[in-house]
Amino acid sequence: MGFSAIKHIAIVGARGQMGALFVRAFRKAGYAVTTLDRPYGDETIGCALEAAELVIISVPVTATRAVAERLAPFMPAGCILCDVCSVKVNPLRQMLEAYAGPVVGTHPLFGPVIPEGFDPRVAVTPGRGERAPEAVRDVFARAGFSPFASTAEEHDRAMAVVQGLNFITTTAYLAAARQTPGIENFRTPSFERRLEAARKMLTQDRELFQLISEDNPFMQETVRQFAAYLDLAAGGDLDLLSARASWWWRDTA
Repeated sequence: MGFSAIKHIAIVGARGQMGALFVRAFRKAGYAVTTLDRPYGDETIGCALEAAELVIISVPVTATRAVAERLAPFMPAGCILCDVCSVKVNPLRQMLEAYAGPVVGTHPLFGPVIPEGFDPRVAVTPGRGERAPEAVRDVFARAGFSPFASTAEEHDRAMAVVQGLNFITTTAYLAAARQTPGIENFRTPSFERRLEAARKMLTQDRELFQLISEDNPFMQETVRQFAAYLDLAAGGDLDLLSARASWWWRDTA
């Protein structure tokens, strides 16, 4: 089977929100899609994977190893095994250990509801199989997503900031803020916006963010780097901090 000729995709965890999103997107793009959900019986797995050229595991990161090991004996020769976890170093290693064939890691940088106007980017990281990452990028591109090449380490270092540090600093900030007596009477519009931005993260997705932060091997290093910037602030060096933060708008200056 040539990677460039992928026609059949199996989605494992198709009843989940992200799995269901990919089932719809890939079918709309013209791929044959089979689905697999728990319980994973031998006959059910065999039927779902029989003709698959790409198997995408869309399960919680804690289940990646067990699911990959369960699927491995049923994977067709040359079939690509892929995940969609928010961390890459550990899940990629677990898939490589479980399955001897081509392996690729991906991370869709969006949730099950893609905001209007948002570019649905997908990080694609190599595991095993020289042409496998390119084949996976082609599949996502054909389905209307925007895949880009990365490495597992580059990805996890970035997500330690984008997801992990965002979660940690937001929770620390709001936990510290509640210690101020009467603070609820001093809610400015900007503070309200920050509260609203944090609401879903802390009331609906807290376990998810805790999990992916704990599984990211670069999280502690990232927190230490952030603490160094807090030391600059404590020393009164706000001009330097502001200059560095303004990097994000360098093209609009």
